[in-house]
Amino acid sequence: MNPEDMKRRTLDFSTRLIKLTQAIPSSYAGGVISKQLLRAGTSIGANYREALHASTPRHFVTTLEIAQREASESAYWIELIIHAGIMPEQKMQSLLEECRELYAILTSTIVSRKKNISEPS
Repeated sequence: MNPEDMKRRTLDFSTRLIKLTQAIPSSYAGGVISKQLLRAGTSIGANYREALHASTPRHFVTTLEIAQREASESAYWIELIIHAGIMPEQKMQSLLEECRELYAILTSTIVSRKKNISEPS
């Protein structure tokens, strides 16, 4: 995936998370989960964009690994929202799928770049 497409997808994902967290019922648990999801989910795109300006190939990979961990955490919070019955699964499924796809894209990019770093020139 080219960087512009990934930037758009992560921005769209973050926008969807903002809308979701605004719709989560106001309660102590809802507030905590919303904040955690919003922090983790929006940092995927922020870290991806930071990686695009990395000073070295290793810095690029390390920053993408942060984005990858944030995607994994975001999936957890979305799964928890579903499992706890905070929001209906049918409303959450496409968001969870997009989160998992972003994770897979990041993972694939990391594996590929690590291979390129370790190969002798």
